[in-house]
Amino acid sequence: MSNANGAVRRRGSIDIVDARVAVDLATAQTYKENVFLFVPNLIGYARIILAGVALHFMSYHPKYCTLAYCISCLLDAADGHAARMLGQSSKFGAVLDMVTDRCTTSSLLCYLSSAYPSYTMAFQLLITLDFSSHYMHMYSSLVTGSRSHKSIDTKVSWVLSLYYDPKTLFTICAGNELFFVALYLTKWVHTPLWQSFDLPVSYLTAFTWAELLAAVCFPVCALKNVINLVQLWKASKVLVGVDLAERAKAREAEGAKPKDS
Repeated sequence: MSNANGAVRRRGSIDIVDARVAVDLATAQTYKENVFLFVPNLIGYARIILAGVALHFMSYHPKYCTLAYCISCLLDAADGHAARMLGQSSKFGAVLDMVTDRCTTSSLLCYLSSAYPSYTMAFQLLITLDFSSHYMHMYSSLVTGSRSHKSIDTKVSWVLSLYYDPKTLFTICAGNELFFVALYLTKWVHTPLWQSFDLPVSYLTAFTWAELLAAVCFPVCALKNVINLVQLWKASKVLVGVDLAERAKAREAEGAKPKDS
């Protein structure tokens, strides 16, 4: 399907806008309907600034770093709520949110690689899995015409459908980030609990609060990365299925061509 000037054509269940027309529309957008200035996207910009502040203080001021990092992560839930409440959901906002998440977490993991050099390979694998899983998932959502990468049919994957429920998503992502933050703080917090709170000496009180937080959140982090693997595998299958469908359609079109006599 196309409009009068051929800017929009139909593919599956979504409209495909010509890139040149899209750039012109973005340039000419009014203040009233400026996607760049949607409230959820303004929250997204604030998240980026806070992540930058956290990176600035990461190597020498753990309190400021942790505060800025945690606020940035908490605002991840606020922008989605604002988008639904104000009717300001956008593809730009969805991608901005995902890119911010990936880059913020990866920056912390890079620091952890230097703080725990013997686990560098593990942190590199986590970064690789996180990026590849979400990129493949986002791309598969686009090529299949999904309005949102968070809209998952249970027939495609009941695991991902459950994971992208807002409450489940917040809980798992928060636990995952808290695990990495706890690992970061473990390098700065050295006083055991028994000494900090004047408790009886025992096995548990011999640990710092940061170490205990890491232990509590580790299962959530492990679950998050299992889900990343599921997401990567399902997105790969979707893309392969699209390839097969397109190749079959191309063969049908080739077979429908009139034969030269």
